Amino acid sequence: MQIKSSELILNPDGSVYHLNLKPANISNDIIFVGDPDRVDNITQHFDRIDFTTHKREFKTTSGTYKGKRITVISTGIGPDNIDIVLNELDALVNIDLETRTIKKNHTALNIVRIGTSGSLQKDIPVDRFLMSTYGLDINGMLRSYVVDSISHPTLENAFVSHTNWSDKKCFPLIVANSKALEQKLSSENIYKGMTATAGGFYGPQGRVLRLQIQDPALNNKIDSFNHDGVRVTNLEMETSAIYGLSKLLGHQACSMNAIIANRPLGEFSKNPGKVVSELIVYTLNKLVS
Repeated sequence: MQIKSSELILNPDGSVYHLNLKPANISNDIIFVGDPDRVDNITQHFDRIDFTTHKREFKTTSGTYKGKRITVISTGIGPDNIDIVLNELDALVNIDLETRTIKKNHTALNIVRIGTSGSLQKDIPVDRFLMSTYGLDINGMLRSYVVDSISHPTLENAFVSHTNWSDKKCFPLIVANSKALEQKLSSENIYKGMTATAGGFYGPQGRVLRLQIQDPALNNKIDSFNHDGVRVTNLEMETSAIYGLSKLLGHQACSMNAIIANRPLGEFSKNPGKVVSELIVYTLNKLVS
């Protein structure tokens, strides 16, 4: 069945609407960053660059690193942007853009997020790397889709019970990473844990400026959650959306975090750029190993 032009929107040159990309512009191995400026921080290590484009907050550069073709894309901030990026990337590889029909043969992408985050646990210090074993959706974006096949009800119910989660909010959803990518990217230097993904930076992450928040104790409840050894280690705004949409669309995804703050200890990295640069090189070398 042909997908209507109002649903799959293409630019006049045939590229997907927001990302401004055509299928040949991307590789199957993709790195996500939030900040467009961070794309160049990664691609400066490439052997060569064969494509680059920039539209809105979405900057894409493709090239080779140690002989392997890799694409780097800036997603901007938040799960709503991830919804755009994942759906349009999937369309590039799994929908024939000329006929607007789904391809018979599915192509799976390998997606690795490189980002910064703050630790919620005292024993995970600043200037370290953390891999997200699970993404905890506390923002509700994924609930627009049919998600029963990727959820973890026992873990989700334990979290809801522990936090006394308000029934006025979307029910939390927990999604696992790609075990294949976890194995590829792991080492003894990596901390692991569940990453909570909020829908905003201030109130949704417990920050108070001039507005009161619905549950002032929520961060403490999140910090103390532990179910069969699974605990929430950090809080950001993209991972659960990446994990959920990747699972639903048949792609592999894993999130790598440079820990630049420890919220329980009130500490911030003295040189956050250094730990981010080290995580970039670490991840690139793991991807080509």
